[in-house]
Amino acid sequence: MFAITYRKLFLRIAATVVAISILLIGGLGLNLGIDFTGGSLTEVAYETAPEKSELETLVANKNWEGGYSVRESIDDAGRSAFFIRTKDLTETEREALSAEVTNIGEGGEITRFTSIGPVIGQELKDKAGWAIAGVVLIIVIYVAFAFAGIGTPVSSWTYGGITILVLIHDVLVPTALMSVLGYFLGVEVDVLFVMALLAVLGYSVNDTIVVFDRVRENLIQNRTEHKKKQAAGTVREEFEYRLTKPYEEIVGSAVQETLARSINTSITTLLALTVLYFLGGSVTQTFALVLFAGVLAGTYSSICIASPLVVSYAKWQEAKNSK
Repeated sequence: MFAITYRKLFLRIAATVVAISILLIGGLGLNLGIDFTGGSLTEVAYETAPEKSELETLVANKNWEGGYSVRESIDDAGRSAFFIRTKDLTETEREALSAEVTNIGEGGEITRFTSIGPVIGQELKDKAGWAIAGVVLIIVIYVAFAFAGIGTPVSSWTYGGITILVLIHDVLVPTALMSVLGYFLGVEVDVLFVMALLAVLGYSVNDTIVVFDRVRENLIQNRTEHKKKQAAGTVREEFEYRLTKPYEEIVGSAVQETLARSINTSITTLLALTVLYFLGGSVTQTFALVLFAGVLAGTYSSICIASPLVVSYAKWQEAKNSK
């Protein structure tokens, strides 16, 4: 019930977080990786690998435009390896880089070289946008269908719309984190980031719908059905529903009843992501970090944004109808 009682405070905090996130993303931008901008990816494996800083210095001395990144990895044979992302290299530049990076460590070998043109990069951007838009559309339709027939005191489409507003909050937070990491640490946005955002969308909408579904159950249990007067010639009977408890009390009870489930789910997920971040490879660290931020944002939004927002909307609609 606390989430409903102090809903104005929680909604102000959410609005502040959204505003700061938008400012960070707009001001710092996103450090797009090779998957989106186009470029070259070189994987080099060693029997005895050099320090990561040595490779970074070697690539930095090339003074190539567009930036670069070096990430540690393990190749298919279990050897220490590095992913080197650079601009799109010419054949001469590729041969020079390959010769230098293989000589810097013992048993160096180029195990993969991939060139991604800007056309493919743009295609990935478009597909990522369409994927997220498709997820959002399906969520709205599903929520509206699941809540069809409730209609008291807000329509089923309202729950779907609020779910999307909550998702915007949950996506902005990890995106702002990536913006900060990219600006200060050079972390790049790649396809894994898009996958992480889609995972955040799924997690967040699941948590929000669990709460809203309990709201739906409580509405059915705490309403009375009244037959409407039929006009002459009307065949179909119509009914209206009246709540036996205040709407905010019903929503508050739903939040309270699902609170333990939301917190327990979040804690177990965050523990798994923490282990993945510290014990997983460098490739999955950013993925785990983005998911960590998204899960935190999703937990807060499902408890302290979604339900307070639907109650505030119901209050506003009630005041509007009374005038």
